[in-house]
Amino acid sequence: MRFGCHLSIRDGYLGAAKKAYAINASAFQYFPKNPRSLSVKDYNKEDAALCKTFCKENGILSVSHSPYPTSLTPHNDQKRVHIIDSLLNDLEITEACGSIGVVVHFGKPGPHLTLLESYQLMIEMLNDILKQWEGTAKILLENNAGIPGTMGTTLEELVQIRKLSEFPEKIGFCLDTCHAFSCGLWDGENWNDVLKKGEGLHYFDGLEVIHLNNSKYEAGKGKDRHASIFKGGRITLEQFDQLINTPLLVNTPFILETPKEEVPHTKEIQLLQDRWGD
Repeated sequence: MRFGCHLSIRDGYLGAAKKAYAINASAFQYFPKNPRSLSVKDYNKEDAALCKTFCKENGILSVSHSPYPTSLTPHNDQKRVHIIDSLLNDLEITEACGSIGVVVHFGKPGPHLTLLESYQLMIEMLNDILKQWEGTAKILLENNAGIPGTMGTTLEELVQIRKLSEFPEKIGFCLDTCHAFSCGLWDGENWNDVLKKGEGLHYFDGLEVIHLNNSKYEAGKGKDRHASIFKGGRITLEQFDQLINTPLLVNTPFILETPKEEVPHTKEIQLLQDRWGD
């Protein structure tokens, strides 16, 4: 199994890769630039290339995560342009680092749009971005947290957005376990049902990464509060057993986004390997 966590690029992209190696992680996630800004970054291409080489030599997989202000359902044309430019920049950095793709949250309903119009805007945004992108790094759509029925909380939505885009081959998926638990998609007891549905929809054909997070709240409460896999969460280890031991996911990287002040990621990765490692 491939376990890792989100890491800082304070010491550069190569520095993040070396940190992953030092803590015995076989995967990691990083922000390609300032996580609170959509500004286009003039990144260090040599550092990115060294990161790519280091990861390849040491069998480490990586993904990036788009900055917090990124939205596939922008409220106005100016924001739309900024997000398109920012995501193309994210994809370029991600490609240079040799990463699988950039995780992007599924869109949310626009303030003056119907649900259908919000979906249409998402597809338009993806088309506008991906028609300009010729690399191999993908946009990885992440399922949303929220109460049941909130936009972006079902496998059907994720698969349909990909299918209706002009560039489905450039889109993959990221499954967040806390988000899935939050909206009741996965309630801890129905993993076989989720697996069966996902296989029928071909969702797992596009799944590239899993955000491995516990939840501080019960299933279906709509609250996105991450907890450690081993401490303070509502998802039991036995319930995680069902998900993590799925043969279909054996090569999928599991990335922690858990509170490291509660359980340091170095320790949590070791605990993951002790329980579920090869």
